[in-house]
Amino acid sequence: MTMELVHVGFDNFIATNRIVAIASPNSTTIKRVMKEAGNKGLLIDVTHGRKTRSIIITDSGHIFVTSRASEIIAGRLRVSRTEGYTGRGEPALRLEPSDEKGEL
Repeated sequence: MTMELVHVGFDNFIATNRIVAIASPNSTTIKRVMKEAGNKGLLIDVTHGRKTRSIIITDSGHIFVTSRASEIIAGRLRVSRTEGYTGRGEPALRLEPSDEKGEL
């Protein structure tokens, strides 16, 4: 069985089949969900100190806090589903110029 991953910035990847939702961190409800996940030890921060721009909720209850916009991550999910695999048993992943370390 192969696992398809989506790049969420700074060399961090999440399994696409585990993602339930991608949300903006601006609503009160999402802030409450983040606080509860932090209290339970289920909050994973992959922002590398940058501003939080999206929240990824997985089927295991883990909450990933990322510095990439929701639209960017959703677009990457769409591309990975349409392009599929490279033929070598690994997903077709491409780093975007904005994902290079040291850039915003």
